[in-house]
Amino acid sequence: MYKIISCTLLVVFHVSITVGNSPKYTHYDTYTLLEFQCDQCPPGTIVKHDCTAEKRTECAPCPSNYFTNEWNSHRDCQYCSAICKELQLVKQECSSTSNRICECIDGFFLDIEFCSPHKECPPGYGVIQQGTPDSDTICGECPEGMFSNVTSSKAPCQKQTDCKKLSRKVLYKGSSTHDSVCKEETTNSCEIDVTLCEEALFRFPAPPENWIMTLIQKFSSTAVTLQQINKILENHNANEKPFYVFKLYKSQRKADTSFTPLIKDLKGCEKGVFKLLGPLNLTSKHLTTLMRSFPGKRVKQEDIETTLKTCERPKHLIKLFSLWRNKNEGNTIEGLKLLKMGQLPKVLRKRMKKLGQFLTGDSMYSLYQKIILEINGNQTQPIKLETML
Repeated sequence: MYKIISCTLLVVFHVSITVGNSPKYTHYDTYTLLEFQCDQCPPGTIVKHDCTAEKRTECAPCPSNYFTNEWNSHRDCQYCSAICKELQLVKQECSSTSNRICECIDGFFLDIEFCSPHKECPPGYGVIQQGTPDSDTICGECPEGMFSNVTSSKAPCQKQTDCKKLSRKVLYKGSSTHDSVCKEETTNSCEIDVTLCEEALFRFPAPPENWIMTLIQKFSSTAVTLQQINKILENHNANEKPFYVFKLYKSQRKADTSFTPLIKDLKGCEKGVFKLLGPLNLTSKHLTTLMRSFPGKRVKQEDIETTLKTCERPKHLIKLFSLWRNKNEGNTIEGLKLLKMGQLPKVLRKRMKKLGQFLTGDSMYSLYQKIILEINGNQTQPIKLETML
């Protein structure tokens, strides 16, 4: 008895369909048992129908919010899944060919999964490479001859001022944290019209009776005119009149270096102010913060920079107070009381508080009483303004 074995021979044909230079993918047709090399679909599309011996690959576009970003043989598009988080903005919106791309806002970089602020280089260090949305700031210590006096995520080290090239002497030698300060050819830029002690004295609360008229009598030997005096009397209240009369008098006595023996004790008071302020190593940023803490109109940044470079410490502070007072027609003593102390560094906050106390304290009151006796003398009768000038 014979067994009949039936064998079926399976033959697989390989057919290559080549169109253009597009990438290919292998497709096995289970119906015809043929293998084809089909064209892939371009970015933004997917395969709708595989190629055959008669037809090329048929592609279909990705629907809204879906994409493919490369040539492919996929049946499904990818979903635009990226959602921008806090402190991020959309760098590139979702499209048929790309996913949504998010980027940290200016001043921040992607640190693992979250946006972190760029590192700030402290004084003495400058920015070697600024931070980007993907990388942090790189700081480096300022080399010799360079400095940085700010805390910043963008400022590089700057070159120190070369006083020799400017034909000037060095007033303060520079370091990695502050610039060299050259001695100016003249000191006019640091001169002020009225010192803090003079202002405190002639603005002392509750002046004695007939005080303003006594001052006018004492100052009548100068080039002060009746018109100038009348303008002060008309435009200022009783507490302010002595100060503005004295200020007017002093402006007419610029050439008199000794000023007047009547108020020579003020020099001791001014030394006390200088001692209290001390040689504070204040940067441009410190001074800007201080002047912005005062009420009213602000002193210009260029004036702050010039004062820092040209005035010795602590004269630069006295000069800035004078600039603020004249710009605002203000009262420096009251201005110190209204300072926004919370904005100031701790060491500067303490000095400003002590300065205000010093200018309104017992020592100033004693000086005030002494000056009144010296100026007022035994004057008790009312004086007519017209007879003085």
